[in-house]
Amino acid sequence: QVQLVESGGGLVQPGGSLRLSCAASGSIFNIDAMGWYRQAPGKQRELVATISSVGATNYADFVKGRFTISRDNAKNTVYLQMNSLKPEDTAVYYCQTDIQRSISYPYQRYWGQGTQVTVSS
Repeated sequence: QVQLVESGGGLVQPGGSLRLSCAASGSIFNIDAMGWYRQAPGKQRELVATISSVGATNYADFVKGRFTISRDNAKNTVYLQMNSLKPEDTAVYYCQTDIQRSISYPYQRYWGQGTQVTVSS
């Protein structure tokens, strides 16, 4: 069994910063891509950023220059550093990872439980 535990969300003023973390634990043989998505009320879930197993990154246009995704493979953890936050960044943020549980298993996609980020004065 695999678990993803997120942390770091909260309330922040416009222009502020937050750092989200997502740690994977359990039966893990290998982790491929990791990423962050978000879903605002009444909207569809959207991609924020992804990072490959070798560190190649991809960002949605609306976060380029403000957010940075990184990972610590030794800790099976992905991070999202969010700077210059705007009210429109308010959403539930979900981490996502592609995990292989053993050499004989295919990769499967797992999701975190979500963490609320609210940007408001």
